Amino acid sequence: MEIELSSVLLVIEFLGTFAFAISGIRHAAAKHFDWFGGYVCGIAVAIGGGTIRDVMLGTTPFWMTTPIYMICTAIALLTVAFFGKWMEPLKNAWFVFDTFGLALFTIAGIQKSILFGQPYWVAIIMGCITGSAGGVIRDVLLNNEPVIFHKEIYAIASVLGGMVYWGMTRYGLSLEWCSVMSFVITCMIRFLAVRYHISLPVLSEFEKKEK
Repeated sequence: MEIELSSVLLVIEFLGTFAFAISGIRHAAAKHFDWFGGYVCGIAVAIGGGTIRDVMLGTTPFWMTTPIYMICTAIALLTVAFFGKWMEPLKNAWFVFDTFGLALFTIAGIQKSILFGQPYWVAIIMGCITGSAGGVIRDVLLNNEPVIFHKEIYAIASVLGGMVYWGMTRYGLSLEWCSVMSFVITCMIRFLAVRYHISLPVLSEFEKKEK
């Protein structure tokens, strides 16, 4: 069971690293950063949330055990640098990459927390941190308002995806099915929220109602 979980977790972390690195480098390109700046932003998104998670779990941050995550980010940088012109017309692809990264890292955070014996409510929080914190670090580096503080549904999609993962395990589904269902639900919530402008109320709206 532990070997199976570790293998699935490794694949998910690789995919999530590439997806989030693409997203971070794209934001850096929009700010006209050079290659090094783009790489730093890609790394910030790709390993930021997982690093915070691992520190909280009391283990060595995942990217310090193998250089593959640094290499993966470098490949993402080259992909954007050399194929950005062809990818630019597909602006929705950037949003898709960011959403895929969110969903994949949410699953990775949950699975690793479970592997370390944490209860599911902690695992869901860790999944949210893994999926969202890297984006916060990226936005701080780019001097942007963090996306999770906007009305746009982002971290909530991660939490709901984590709850779906927990619910599927209650029915005895395999790790693969739990991961697939969590991935699909997280992505669908994010896609539908953006497509139909679904958002949480902002605090100013509450203030207006009180007046």
